[in-house]
Amino acid sequence: MLLKLIVCSALLSFILLVTACNPGADNRQTNASNAAASPAASTPVATRSSKAKLNINTAAPADFLRDIPNLGNRMVHEFEEYRPYKSIQQFRKEIGKYVDQNQVAEYEKYIFVPIDENQSDAPTLQQIPGLDANEAQQLIAGRPYASRAAFLQKLEEKVSADDLAIAKTYLAQP
Repeated sequence: MLLKLIVCSALLSFILLVTACNPGADNRQTNASNAAASPAASTPVATRSSKAKLNINTAAPADFLRDIPNLGNRMVHEFEEYRPYKSIQQFRKEIGKYVDQNQVAEYEKYIFVPIDENQSDAPTLQQIPGLDANEAQQLIAGRPYASRAAFLQKLEEKVSADDLAIAKTYLAQP
């Protein structure tokens, strides 16, 4: 009996040691258990996507670590190193040096590059939910906009009221 207890204890210790030493381990089951315990963590993914994204040029390191799943300090450093980002293409290029394009796309779910209505390229404008490439080109063709209000009026013709509200938060500070 004592031998069985020692063997089971040693096996359990080994499993815990391997799990602790393997940060790349699949923690989905653990995360699912933790999510059930925390009301904020149990928010469905669809609801989280409607949460405000982080401004890549102004967000604090703690914000990145809190809001972007599986982001480490190294990537936070890389995010900050290339500030200020002028376009989403620049973000993709610079961060693409460190991770594959699928991971870059995953990061884009949580960040935005501020939009300048008279300067941003089409991919940067397409960060606005509901705006496709053709519509982004139409907005570019309408430049220069005499005011932000003029730009928003044109944008309102192309996206829903909810998407327009999100777009307003993505605009660069004048």
